[in-house]
Amino acid sequence: MKYKCIILALITIVACGQAERDKVPLANVGDNYLYWEEVAQVIPDNLEVADSSLWVDDFVKKWVRSELIVLNAEQNLTFEQKNVEKELNEYRNSLLTYRYKQELINQKMDTVISANAVDAYYDLHQNNYTLKSNIVKAVFLKIPLDVAMPENIKEMCNEENMQDLTMLDEYAIQYAKSYDRFNDQWIKTSQVFNQVPDEITDEERFLTRNKFFESSDTDYYYFICIRDYRMEEEAAPVEYVESEIRNILLNERKLKFLRSIEDDIYNEGLASNKFKIFNIKK
Repeated sequence: MKYKCIILALITIVACGQAERDKVPLANVGDNYLYWEEVAQVIPDNLEVADSSLWVDDFVKKWVRSELIVLNAEQNLTFEQKNVEKELNEYRNSLLTYRYKQELINQKMDTVISANAVDAYYDLHQNNYTLKSNIVKAVFLKIPLDVAMPENIKEMCNEENMQDLTMLDEYAIQYAKSYDRFNDQWIKTSQVFNQVPDEITDEERFLTRNKFFESSDTDYYYFICIRDYRMEEEAAPVEYVESEIRNILLNERKLKFLRSIEDDIYNEGLASNKFKIFNIKK
């Protein structure tokens, strides 16, 4: 309840255009204090006043628990155990290095991976890209029975005729409860087969013998058009693994770029006498 009052008071002060002069303490553990001004900055904007009160109460309790653990650590660890200067310095250096390299990557590295580069990598490593499941390019519709036109839908799914596909889009937008061409991308068969009421138990048999699947229940007509398919254990189409290959090529380029940057910095430091390596006789 006290936090609700504090929140209401703060809202009133801000509304009146007045500045709060003194910090309002909410809790302390030893010599450390948590002030209202700190908490107010992190309260989510979309909370109601009552919810804000609960949120502040929870925040304060978590802060107290955390500070109590730190206080007990300070009191019970040895001086050597509490000396974290080395770890902090290593972490700072690591963080600075990461941020500097990331900035160089953002400013100077070419991140565009061409289609030719993807194809070349795929050709060299095609054996690494064997399908672990059946995949398809498919069209799926779920249409209310009273407006379903099965024969027209089949005709509009003609993969060679973009005009028919445009007509299918317009028809589906107007009538379909659910419609997906999956952006003409390769997808796992389960992503489309799981949307129909009838279970397709033998995917290989179905795919090799059927282009269309039709089913219905008391309310809807379900339709799948298989535009293309690949079987498990076959080589994956390059389009299916393109994103993975691009990430591999980008990471390889990044590593090469960073090694080059490190070499350049080292050589510049050597030329500018920024460092000296001492030979110590043992």
